Amino acid sequence: MIELLRGVPPLLASHLVLVLVALGAAVVVSAPLALVVRARPRAAAVVLGVAGVVQTIPGLALLALMVPLLATTGGLGLGVSAFGFAPAVLALAVYAVLPILRNLVVGLRGVDPAIVDAARGLGLSSAQLLRQVELPLAAPVIAAGLRTATVWTVGAATLATPVGQACLGNYIFAGLQTRSWPMLLTGVAAAAVLAIGLDAVLGALERALAARPRGRLVGPAAALVGLLALVLGVLPWWSAGASLASAGPALVGAGAGPARVTRVRIGAKTFTEQYLLAELLRTRLVAAGLEVEVTASLGSAVIFDALAGGDLDVYVDYSGTLWTNHVHGAPGVPRWRILAELEGWLARDHGVRSLGSLGFENAYAIAVGRDLATARGLATIADLAPHAPALAIGGDYEFFGRREWAAVRGGYQLAFARTVTFDPTLLYEAVARGEVDAIAAFSSDGRIAANDLVVLDDPAGALPPYDALLLLGPRVAGDPRVVCALADLRGAISVERMRAANLLVDRDARSVPAAAAWLASTLPPVPARCRAAP
Repeated sequence: MIELLRGVPPLLASHLVLVLVALGAAVVVSAPLALVVRARPRAAAVVLGVAGVVQTIPGLALLALMVPLLATTGGLGLGVSAFGFAPAVLALAVYAVLPILRNLVVGLRGVDPAIVDAARGLGLSSAQLLRQVELPLAAPVIAAGLRTATVWTVGAATLATPVGQACLGNYIFAGLQTRSWPMLLTGVAAAAVLAIGLDAVLGALERALAARPRGRLVGPAAALVGLLALVLGVLPWWSAGASLASAGPALVGAGAGPARVTRVRIGAKTFTEQYLLAELLRTRLVAAGLEVEVTASLGSAVIFDALAGGDLDVYVDYSGTLWTNHVHGAPGVPRWRILAELEGWLARDHGVRSLGSLGFENAYAIAVGRDLATARGLATIADLAPHAPALAIGGDYEFFGRREWAAVRGGYQLAFARTVTFDPTLLYEAVARGEVDAIAAFSSDGRIAANDLVVLDDPAGALPPYDALLLLGPRVAGDPRVVCALADLRGAISVERMRAANLLVDRDARSVPAAAAWLASTLPPVPARCRAAP
């Protein structure tokens, strides 16, 4: 538990930085808008309507949209990265605009016109009137809007993990995926404490602004100054890379070799196998004397773009994902050709080097319970088609939006009564308990056997092969120490070993480092020559 709590302060600090910067940006946008539209009811209605529409967009979707926006606009012309802090703070700032803008407009409109007329009669200019009369009188209402926006932003910021930003969501995502409930609850509790603390400070500020006289402003103001000082103190350390300890204490570490020549940045997607492989890669690179950072719980599109763009250096992807989502290759292509074409495409178009397959495949596979398979005589996906209109199928966050699902559905004329999206952690339990009749399972997942599921054959080849490929980004593609430390993993991990390691976490509740250590014990060690590689 102590080790678990040790990872909270840096993620809490990173979360706080993200929230305060986003709120500051929202205030900078909202204040001028409010001043422009406060006396123009029609314009105010339009602006508030647009802000309201933004609020209807799910937070995770808004965060995800910012990644391609920044990528296609060159970081809005500022050259900022489309990965990590920039998309997260931009999305959160947009999300926080509505309550701040609305309360600014309402507060300024709510000032008694008689008081405004009297102030004008005393000769106050418009600027003086705003500064000395309107803003002080509207301050409690404005503070209430900022208070609402703050609580919203603290909660929404936990969703920034999939775009590569370190925050308390790292505990939540990693805890959920690896069934580590202490980690999950730690992330939830830390986010709640932060939200309550900030709300308490702003609540005191709101009460002080409403009071007469305003002497009680000293306490809340001092607390806000303290938070700003913390942010200013954290920013240099955070920007140097410490915030990339993004997967929580169970998944992150740094090497301490005698020669720290290269800092290698490892990425991982948001499921158990990826956490295990990231930890395995980390320990091997550390053994070669390299310093390592791990950023986990990333989305499929985000992680590849981060690698190609130089924000990450190493991660494991799957040939079918790259072939379908990035190359947009046709179904039914032989495995050897997919691997050959992918290797050329990666090197030619992105400067990414593939070290080859790790030796196992983690393919999407349609699986059903054994009782259903026996009762309906199901052996292939084609056998499932006549029964599909009376059945429900479950998938992970991505499956029903991927081209693989379109290929399977079209190739076999599947028309399920319902499609249900689950977190991957709950997917197997859903089919085992009868919540759905079939699922899009992962072929290297040990829970297929643990839940006595039957994987249906794919005779039409609608689902491509999903060989686990070890990818090196442009920065380390030619680094001899990185290549030396990882090259022996080629073909070294069988699907049986990977299933067993996954099951240690998913069923036996072993920690990711413990399961990764077991997997490492079955593999060749890092050669001694790697540490001395030039």
